[in-house]
Amino acid sequence: MIQPKGIKEKKLEVIDGFTIKYHANGKTIWSKGKVVGDQPEGYWEWYRAEGTIKRSGYFENGKPVGEWITYDSKGEKYKTTNRDK
Repeated sequence: MIQPKGIKEKKLEVIDGFTIKYHANGKTIWSKGKVVGDQPEGYWEWYRAEGTIKRSGYFENGKPVGEWITYDSKGEKYKTTNRDK
């Protein structure tokens, strides 16, 4: 499915309460986490198209909170950001 501005909608699945979105290739995971209502909640992870982790962090009521980690292209911890309330 193509959204406005020609952006392809990401494939989405819900497995054991986790919402999993896939990259445009439809095979590798783009993001994974729980959604309550229509807001992200709890721990989330984002991945690069080749499968390495890119970022991780927590949501409360749809807002980023606490420690967020950015990973380098090898999946190693690169930077930590504190997103306190």
